[in-house]
Amino acid sequence: MLNCWGAALGAAVSVPVLLFVAAPYIRRYVAGGRCKSTAKMEGKVVIITGANTGIGKETARDLARRGARVIIACRDIAKAEAAASEIRAETGNQQVIVKKLDLADTKSIREFAEKFLAEEKELHILINNAGVMLCPYSKTADGFEMHMGVNHLGHFLLTFLLLERLKQSAPARIVNVSSLAHHGGRIRFHDLHGEKSYNRGLAYCHSKLANVLFTRELARRLQGTKVTANALHPGSVRSELVRHSFVMTWLWKIFSFFLKTPWEGAQTSVYCAVAEELDSVTGQYFSDCQPAYISPRGRDDETARKLWSVSCELLGIQWD
Repeated sequence: MLNCWGAALGAAVSVPVLLFVAAPYIRRYVAGGRCKSTAKMEGKVVIITGANTGIGKETARDLARRGARVIIACRDIAKAEAAASEIRAETGNQQVIVKKLDLADTKSIREFAEKFLAEEKELHILINNAGVMLCPYSKTADGFEMHMGVNHLGHFLLTFLLLERLKQSAPARIVNVSSLAHHGGRIRFHDLHGEKSYNRGLAYCHSKLANVLFTRELARRLQGTKVTANALHPGSVRSELVRHSFVMTWLWKIFSFFLKTPWEGAQTSVYCAVAEELDSVTGQYFSDCQPAYISPRGRDDETARKLWSVSCELLGIQWD
């Protein structure tokens, strides 16, 4: 009996000690890769959607520190102005600008693009970062399921409207923030807006797969233009993205030690935007600042072409 109690006591003491010793190594692993590029961005114009919080804000902070003119494109202007003010004060870069953009409304997207094109003569980097996750079933102003409408169709239209300016400013880059969740996605053309069946977790996965397929087809179409398009997985990040799920919010708090900080989550976005070695790399998918595996569905060129065609039809545009 005494031996059993001794063993239990030993385990009770040794396990916390081992965890304490291992904690720095676990944390370093969780943090993932870091962008090591020291590239300066003076004279470069950047748009980042959803940059008022999370990894978008940290991406904006990094690029502002490098000297870029950063356009923070957000729906919540008050929150975006607070973020921009913080970044300007910290970096000393006064060229951090806030513009209204609601990706759930094509009218807002068109207004944003029209004003941007009237005010800015160049665009070197477009980072399609904003996104929604685990939303209860709802639709955008144009009747699209919210995940597919914001995460894919909103950015699809925005990219279309700004593409000529990117080409004129080349070399230029388009960076699409996708997710490892794309592995669980499918493009359900028969029920793209979840009207027949809906699962909010899967809806997010479907939209992230759409990001990967969009990137793949966009890169193919941009060959020879000196405009590249790449997608990425930022990692599991402590952010507001899970705010629509009480359970996920609770789990995120409990296991926060095993999640990336927003700064750590932004590293691959920054890498795709600035790394010199990616000057001519296009149509790829990155995680932790290195190439990552794309699911078989994410490499399906036929589905990518069909999604492109259906997206154009839904948005009422011609993009050949």
